[in-house]
Amino acid sequence: MKKSHVTIGLTNPKSPENVGAVMRAAGCYQADAVVYTGQRYEKAAKFQTDTKSMTRSIPLTGVESLLDGLDPDTQIVCVELALGATPLPVFEHPEKAIYIFGPEDGSIPQDVADKAHHVVYVPTIGCMNLAASVNVLLYDRLAKSSNVIQGDELIMNSRDNRNNLQVKTSSVA
Repeated sequence: MKKSHVTIGLTNPKSPENVGAVMRAAGCYQADAVVYTGQRYEKAAKFQTDTKSMTRSIPLTGVESLLDGLDPDTQIVCVELALGATPLPVFEHPEKAIYIFGPEDGSIPQDVADKAHHVVYVPTIGCMNLAASVNVLLYDRLAKSSNVIQGDELIMNSRDNRNNLQVKTSSVA
């Protein structure tokens, strides 16, 4: 069985807040790497909001092209409100994928989309911001996976140390 591998590709992101939130999502959903193109993020990186310090465990790398150096079995999945795209609820995620997202103020370049194995969209009314889109995509991948970790141990290891909420069983029918 092939090991799952997920890379998030960001096209010239402009907002350090969104990149920080993408890094947090990558950590929560166990993505393997985040890569980005362009110079805008690097100029604003000192203001990054990676509140869980995910860059210590998940590489965040600037690249010339999101498509260079991909393993041959990695499928390119563009996530964009594009005419003719597949709605995310019916999409079957590949084991190895790079999910490419457009910038907050633009879209994925046509030449990148033309090389994609899949183009999907989140069926919302209006567009979400970059970080929200990454979160929804990664949650959808998790929800459709057969390897979902569940239970109280996960909750105990994941929640904030000030969260002590428990669900009490009720005898009310």
